[in-house]
Amino acid sequence: MLGYNSSLSGNQRCKLRGILLSILVILMTYRASAQDRSYGRSIVMTDRGIVATSHYLASQAGAQILAHGGSAIDAAIAANAVLGVTEPMMNGIGGDLFLIYWDAKAGKLYGLNASGWAPRKLTIEFLSKHGITAMPHDGIHSVTVPGAVDGWSQAHKRFGRLPWKDLFTPAIYYAAHGYAVPEIIQDYWVAEEGKLNKTAEARKVFLPGGKIPELGATFTNPDIAKSLRLIAEKGRDAFYKGEIAQAIVSTSSAMGGTMELQDLADFSAEWVEPISTTYRGWKIYELPPNVQGMAALEMLNIMETFTPDKDGPKGVTELHKKSRP
Repeated sequence: MLGYNSSLSGNQRCKLRGILLSILVILMTYRASAQDRSYGRSIVMTDRGIVATSHYLASQAGAQILAHGGSAIDAAIAANAVLGVTEPMMNGIGGDLFLIYWDAKAGKLYGLNASGWAPRKLTIEFLSKHGITAMPHDGIHSVTVPGAVDGWSQAHKRFGRLPWKDLFTPAIYYAAHGYAVPEIIQDYWVAEEGKLNKTAEARKVFLPGGKIPELGATFTNPDIAKSLRLIAEKGRDAFYKGEIAQAIVSTSSAMGGTMELQDLADFSAEWVEPISTTYRGWKIYELPPNVQGMAALEMLNIMETFTPDKDGPKGVTELHKKSRP
């Protein structure tokens, strides 16, 4: 604790307070600069590896898998499953998966595109009959076959080390027992309250007690816990051919969608050859279309034509390059 000598005069005390305040500001500024993680992700470091995700519980889950002898793919699946629980607006078994994996032993880079296709009956003719002239960005007709679970399955078969069922223990626990809602996730909840109120199921699951969970409140999702248990016990077929598939089709039909059981049963993720470009001596890889990685590579190609400004990426010159013709 900082203090001052009580024998000092009032003027001396004011000066000393000013000096101490300046030192404190400098120390706080240095600490903020040294500890700034706004640009990064939540990292959990262990002697078996480092796991970085957008939520510390997911990072911990991945690190635990590594500590138990799991592969990088095992850790990624476990972490991804937890994110589907802790960040329901961002991730989950209802979404897709894209993977780039470096096999150090083989010296080979692998790409996996686990983005699902549209239902067979979601045709241009069908949409036209319903007065839809452009592909909708939300609603039931924007829903495609979820590819994440099959992506997990294919990646695990090729590069997994631990038993499949062990990878979902952390996610099942947090779904069943709950987790404390953090700031940024709660902000997303607030922003999407209008959408969540549109359907009874969304209100039941994501607006417990009829309201958005408060900051720090414990949120549970028993339905996701049940689904993850089925996936853990019965594998990917529990999602694409079993009870979960039946529930997906039933919900789609009730909302006027076109998803059928065959759309789910026939799905398979695709192993692809990554594409690349060079940027200032570095080789950068992305997945090929339909993934948007090609756009990122093209942006790097454009950026390489400019000499980096001495003021860095946040300098005025760099920030204004995007507006140049």
